[in-house]
Amino acid sequence: MKTTNEFQDADAFYEHLLDAHAGLSRDHSELLNARLILLLANQIGDAQVLKACIDAARDAPASPG
Repeated sequence: MKTTNEFQDADAFYEHLLDAHAGLSRDHSELLNARLILLLANQIGDAQVLKACIDAARDAPASPG
């Protein structure tokens, strides 16, 4: 699992992600996230890498607030 920043333009990615959610209901936003996760997982394709990413995301400390 890569832990170094591989983004070419992280700010543009984040802005595009937020824009994709604009105007969606909570349910539609959650569906967008689910579809995106499955599409990105398919791009990765390696089950061990995907498991490591899931575990790392689950074990990450909760954000304050």
